[in-house]
Amino acid sequence: MTKRSIPQPIDLGDRVERERVLNILRVLKDWPLEKRDISPLLRKYHTATGTYAKSQLLGAYRQLVEENVIKSNESIEYQLRGRPVRTISGVAPVAVLTESYPCPGECIFCPNQKDAPKSYLDGEPGVLRAIQYGYDPYAQTASRIQSLQATGHSVDKIELLVLGGTWSSYPEEYQEHFLLRCFDAMNEEPSSTLAEALRRNRTAPHRNVGLVIETRPDAITPAEVLRLREQGVTKVQLGVQSLDDQILELNRRGHTVAQTHRAIRLLRRAGFKIVAHWMPNLYGATPGSDLLDFARLWDDPAMRPDELKIYPTALLEGTELYTLWQEGKYQPYAEEDLIELVTQCKLLIQPYCRANRIMRDIPANYIVSGSKKSNLRQIVQQRMEKAGLACRCIRCREIRGHARKQSIERVQLETLHYQTEGTQEYFLQYLTPEKQLAGFLRLSLPTAPRQELPIPEIQMAAMIREVHVYGPAQGLGEQGQGGQHHGLGTRLLSRAAEIAQAAGFDELAVIAAVGTWHYYQERGFKQGELYPIRQL
Repeated sequence: MTKRSIPQPIDLGDRVERERVLNILRVLKDWPLEKRDISPLLRKYHTATGTYAKSQLLGAYRQLVEENVIKSNESIEYQLRGRPVRTISGVAPVAVLTESYPCPGECIFCPNQKDAPKSYLDGEPGVLRAIQYGYDPYAQTASRIQSLQATGHSVDKIELLVLGGTWSSYPEEYQEHFLLRCFDAMNEEPSSTLAEALRRNRTAPHRNVGLVIETRPDAITPAEVLRLREQGVTKVQLGVQSLDDQILELNRRGHTVAQTHRAIRLLRRAGFKIVAHWMPNLYGATPGSDLLDFARLWDDPAMRPDELKIYPTALLEGTELYTLWQEGKYQPYAEEDLIELVTQCKLLIQPYCRANRIMRDIPANYIVSGSKKSNLRQIVQQRMEKAGLACRCIRCREIRGHARKQSIERVQLETLHYQTEGTQEYFLQYLTPEKQLAGFLRLSLPTAPRQELPIPEIQMAAMIREVHVYGPAQGLGEQGQGGQHHGLGTRLLSRAAEIAQAAGFDELAVIAAVGTWHYYQERGFKQGELYPIRQL
């Protein structure tokens, strides 16, 4: 696989080229924001060798703004930004993959390819990128940042997603080196230790505002929770898969529902954001049993995840599940049954949860039987709209497109609260008049002893587990028409402090990625060992 080349900059010293670009930018200034296809315009002003790439025009636009030839215009930037949905949540996601390493699991549905991490396939886009760079963490991180920057995205604030198998099963030396090199790329300078790299990132060019790993419920212990926090982790993707012990055993998952409950309790008490992976159509399940199982995610106080990924079981050659299918003992759901099931599941998702994905990014040619629709989310959304139904999840409500300042200025604060195993949760959300989600905060008030928690500095503290303001990602200190940098985060923090103090807490902690520590220090939080903490 060859590395993708970034298109060459436009020669604005050429009079014809310059005038062509200026004509395109004049039209783009009034181009409808909802009309993302600008290919007719590019064809109209084509060159002898073809049409311009958006990244080329974006570079030319920025040069002309710098030369004071034209004025900065958010509409132009929005139209030229490559796939604006990538950073619509306010940060730039950078996904990197670890190299292949044995996993303690023996799941019957899981592929195990030599050149891909456990449970991943060498044809998946993310794996192809990782292979392209030999799974080198620095090269993967730097190339993704460069690619996002070249296509018009702000890369001041980076959410780093470390994917690939079970993070907790990798040797600790490998984990430290991997994260160190990722942070070296964000810092744009080397460090000798991970601790040094984390400190440097507080003032780095690309600040880490979230660090995500994925692991198994049975790998989460008090010691592991402490180690993850020392590594700078703020969010954990947890392979829940099912909440039925019989289904877990049939699929040789290797953990129990009780272990899932304990893992979530430990992670939540330490402030981590929790992403649950859930798999319909496992061996032994039916659409009816799956719907009941999905309901447990919300009915059971020991669950209630913050985010969710629905991964319908993919039948892949070379797995034990494939053998069961050949023997007639397993049958993938018909496409219509899967669509209806996911539709019903979407209706159950609570407003405090974000449904990140509905389908794994597995190429269709790998799937032997069953649904191969990579756009399953879109199909389900269309069905719901036709039936007059709406999903209440965060992703379906967050501000999208070109969020306007006037909507942000008219937001109203609403509070949801719900009980979990060991905490009282407050979900503070700012809604626009159109009921779009402009920002939110997750506040956890402990209601049970924390004997299991090996982190003394937060034993007596209320915990902010997430602060998120939506709108297109903007650079540090910038203020545009989107949702960010209009004071919503500060107002959410103030309200959280009021709630915690009224509940009798003297301290308020926040699980903060290293690149956000200065933000919290400016708002009254003092630097603890692993958490910023504010006295109430």
